[in-house]
Amino acid sequence: MELLIANASDKPIYAQIAQQIQDAILSGELTEGEALPSIRSLANDLRISVITTKRAYAELEEAGFIDTVQGKGSFVAGGNRELLREGRLKRVEELLAQAIQEAAAADISRDELHAMLDALLDEEG
Repeated sequence: MELLIANASDKPIYAQIAQQIQDAILSGELTEGEALPSIRSLANDLRISVITTKRAYAELEEAGFIDTVQGKGSFVAGGNRELLREGRLKRVEELLAQAIQEAAAADISRDELHAMLDALLDEEG
């Protein structure tokens, strides 16, 4: 898993980290029980404060995406399929809302947007 920090982003660094790890969990890139990098090693890799990575992990733990075991590290939480499904649904809704905004800016009609979505779904099988 590769994390990218955008210094020009309005989003705080801890939130960027948390979002990218959450996305990796929701996409299946990170699987149940998989160990995450230690807070210290992630901070070193990204050249950021340990406090920043600690905050990102705390947010992920609070949201139920990871579990932290004192002295052992942080791991992708398991067993809560409904939480993962809800997270995926939320992410799809966010992406669709973004697509609707882009379509409106490009003066794409509702029917054209539906046709585009139908065509993409047909490609997926």
